[in-house]
Amino acid sequence: MTAQSSHSTDPGWDLSFLWVGAAVTAVAAGVGAGVTGVIGGWSDAVGVLVGAALVTAFFVVSGVVVAWAGRINDAFTLPAALGAFFVKALVLFAILDALPEEGWLDRLTLAWAVIGGALLWSGIQLRWVWTRQLYYVQPPAPPRADVGAARPDPEKPGPRG
Repeated sequence: MTAQSSHSTDPGWDLSFLWVGAAVTAVAAGVGAGVTGVIGGWSDAVGVLVGAALVTAFFVVSGVVVAWAGRINDAFTLPAALGAFFVKALVLFAILDALPEEGWLDRLTLAWAVIGGALLWSGIQLRWVWTRQLYYVQPPAPPRADVGAARPDPEKPGPRG
């Protein structure tokens, strides 16, 4: 019979930064859309909101894809990240190209919102990594305190005695 270790081999891919990023982006997009709507018009405000939604969706997709690849094998994370980036760039270019030049949404404002949102999310991820205790290698399992483990009894003589 083998004892099961309480130590998990799961690398612990933490995706909780996605909630923080989404919350910060929602606040920034709300404020940005309000200011932009007053200054530049409501089609610009919609551009800010759509840009924030796109960036949030793209970072969520990247986080999930990289975490999924990392759970399979750490060596898959870089190809997964690069592949996801390539697909997201194609989708973004297709979206921007499909929008009419003079429509209900200002493409230039949308593009700037995407750039600002990407910088915001990058800052959120950087701070998240800097404030977390991350290990280069998986730490060893803590020693187990088995209740029925054989311990030497000081009152009983040992094998030599």
